[in-house]
Amino acid sequence: MTSDTRLTATDSTASAVVVVLTTLPVEADAEAFGETLVKERLAACVSVGAPMTSIYTWNGAIERGRERQVLVKTVRDKIPMLKARLAALHPYDVPELLVLPVAEGGEAYLAWVRECTAG
Repeated sequence: MTSDTRLTATDSTASAVVVVLTTLPVEADAEAFGETLVKERLAACVSVGAPMTSIYTWNGAIERGRERQVLVKTVRDKIPMLKARLAALHPYDVPELLVLPVAEGGEAYLAWVRECTAG
């Protein structure tokens, strides 16, 4: 390894670091949601954003809702369990679930994500 502090996040497919996006309604307890995912080692970190307005189509109509963006930092092999947990915990019929690959990042941070989600 060189002195470069970047490391590819795709060392192996299963342990590749990913960011999962979802949203929760403002009235939901997003912090409890995040804490559950971290306690269950499905995520190393869950960041809950400030309230925002989402505009979307639902049942043929344009809707607006107050939501919080939730960022889940995890590894690829946790995605099936995370999907199941999201379905169980989420109040929406069709929750947002987008998995974004991480191309590279700080070596120590990527190792920390892998460590926190191991097991």
